[in-house]
Amino acid sequence: MFYRRKHYIIKSSFIETFNDHFNNTNLPNQLKHGSRLVGRWMRDQKDGTTEVFAIWEYDHYEDYIAIETQIKNDRAHVARIKDWYELHGGRDHVLSEYILEVKNEALEDTVSK
Repeated sequence: MFYRRKHYIIKSSFIETFNDHFNNTNLPNQLKHGSRLVGRWMRDQKDGTTEVFAIWEYDHYEDYIAIETQIKNDRAHVARIKDWYELHGGRDHVLSEYILEVKNEALEDTVSK
């Protein structure tokens, strides 16, 4: 299995908008292409920001790459993402004003089998 963690730091004033976007746009498209969501959580950092992270599961790293390629080539999805950014002031504005940090990290298993 291959696991990845997608991590964000979001301004708390934007968290509802961000979570709606995930649930209504990103999650359905990820699932459509074969991603498996283990879970998604958030934590108020008490400084006006919220940490959000999700754990995703794939059979192999190569499956993750293939799924991500399909998602990036899904023209309808790309258009929905672009429209969402434009609705909120454009991609650069959203990434500088609301989404303060993004990380996409591979996770390593530490359990002996």
